[in-house]
Amino acid sequence: MSLDKSTVDQRPDTGFRLPVHWLGVIPFLLFVLLFLILPTMRIVIGAFQTPDGTFTLNNIIGLFTPTILASYWISIKISFTSALLGCAIGFGMAAAVILGGLPQWIRGPLLTFSGVASNFAGVPLAFAFLATLGPAGFITIFLRTQVGVDLRLMGFNLISFWGLTITYLFFQIPLMILVITPALDGLKREWKEAASVLGATNAQYWRYVAFPILSPSMLGTFALLFANAFGAVATAIALTGSSINIAPILLFAQIRGDVLGDPNLGYALAFGMIVITGFANAIYIWLRARSERWLR
Repeated sequence: MSLDKSTVDQRPDTGFRLPVHWLGVIPFLLFVLLFLILPTMRIVIGAFQTPDGTFTLNNIIGLFTPTILASYWISIKISFTSALLGCAIGFGMAAAVILGGLPQWIRGPLLTFSGVASNFAGVPLAFAFLATLGPAGFITIFLRTQVGVDLRLMGFNLISFWGLTITYLFFQIPLMILVITPALDGLKREWKEAASVLGATNAQYWRYVAFPILSPSMLGTFALLFANAFGAVATAIALTGSSINIAPILLFAQIRGDVLGDPNLGYALAFGMIVITGFANAIYIWLRARSERWLR
């Protein structure tokens, strides 16, 4: 019995074919594998090894030395403070533009600037703040010569806890604006109208309706900003050098071999930072998923 041509053409193709639409994702997957997954695995494995490759817990125990604990604690305080202030200021700015009745033309430039400023860090950001608020900065000299206010005599020093925190706010506030804007857009006008019909004031609407709905997004963004500041290293090194002993600077010194002289202890230090930032990002993802269910 013979098969005609149409029957042969209808036979299923059992060969494996990679869908064409996956081809565009391959460079991204390779990038994640080479620069995220493999280095992270190397850090995690190295944190539990000696220089000769045997298993040990001494590196993890070494994280509890006073110097390393102090560096973690300073990093946590700076990250917490900059995230808290970034959330408060960024939320106020985003709410003023989206819900405060400001002209709509302000929204586009604000979001554009936020997109650029949230990625502006490292040496350029440190130089910008030194040129503005440093000992010979523009604002410092202007206040001293024109207003009679000497920031140095008032105790302000850019190379300090508050100096680094203020510098971090330059990219923390724009990041908050970018992340919270979709949540503010998701607030339905009907909710406010219903609250007004029931006799609620504007303050009561925000307290009992808006803030409970926005709280998962705000808490999640706070966790994201905390992780963003905790892992920042280029700005801190360029601005303060080794004056502030935060964890990223201590890790950078370990990579250069200036301080600890133990590569595996450096792996453990990086592993501790991965755990902290990973925990913060996990909280952000979880809270973000909860907020999206409310705003659908």
